[in-house]
Amino acid sequence: MSLTALIVILVVLALVFDFVNGWNDSANAIATVIATRVLSPWTAVCLASVLNLAGAMVGVEVADTVAKIIHSDPAHIADGRTVLVIVIAGILSAAAWAALMTVMGMPISGTHSLIGGVIGSAVAAAGADVLRVEKVTETLLAMLLAPTLGFIAAYFFYVGLVWLTVRWKPTTMNQAFGKLQVLSASWMAFTHGTNDAQKVMGIITLALIAGGFQDAPAGKTIQVQLWVKLACAAAISLGTAVGGWKVIKTLGHHLTKLGPPEGFAVETSAALVLTLTAVFGTPASTTHTITGAILGLGATRGMVSVRWGLGEKILLAWIFTLPATATLGGAIYWVLTL
Repeated sequence: MSLTALIVILVVLALVFDFVNGWNDSANAIATVIATRVLSPWTAVCLASVLNLAGAMVGVEVADTVAKIIHSDPAHIADGRTVLVIVIAGILSAAAWAALMTVMGMPISGTHSLIGGVIGSAVAAAGADVLRVEKVTETLLAMLLAPTLGFIAAYFFYVGLVWLTVRWKPTTMNQAFGKLQVLSASWMAFTHGTNDAQKVMGIITLALIAGGFQDAPAGKTIQVQLWVKLACAAAISLGTAVGGWKVIKTLGHHLTKLGPPEGFAVETSAALVLTLTAVFGTPASTTHTITGAILGLGATRGMVSVRWGLGEKILLAWIFTLPATATLGGAIYWVLTL
């Protein structure tokens, strides 16, 4: 099969994954605003779709990190064709895992599904030396820090919010924060596009460089072509428009009870963490961050107010994402190269 044909297949698969990612991760931005009944489900989904599209067009820092997760030069991998097969296997692994978890209602990380799949297939193809250790380490640290930072930020943000509004009437609280929650949900949806769509942009750009269709600037940030940005933005927005309703229900209703003030605190805290990680080019998980924020807010009411049993299941899904997708990515690479 020619390099051009492989790249066409890879781009189509990458956009399908971007769609599935938007389908699962639609809950990240809008679960709380739906749970608090500030917006209807369809209004919230439409808002998230538009802002996902806008966020995906801003910046390339996260895309640059993902594009450099493995060495794609001849010194580490024999040729561009091998790199393309590695990426295809990684995408298939990530898409299968994300779709399975969405059907089960588990909010897993599309970021770590994709990176796990690519790492597994790359190691199967050329051994552990093919990995860029600093980029892999950065991603693993983000996997641990993002939910922790979300938890801490939401906990202290909500405590401060309660202190400032202690004399407010409940009706005034709900009306004021209902309006503010539209802004916080919009910010969260925007950061989702900035983070998640860029990961697929980085994968496609990696393929274009490996196939010789784009130059790799030495020591500089990669350039993402405009058509790649538009295609990834459209795919993730379309996936968001479909909506992963089981995941929305899990995040918005099952972890802890949320009202407009709580929803505002959760979304603002998570969006702040994601904005900072995007600025530094760290591929953080929107799913991990928003879930950590919901748990952090619930903890302000006491440990019994959070359904830790469900939180444990979500945590297990996170823990198994990297090894599961890496193993599956390696297996798919082996099948594709038979």
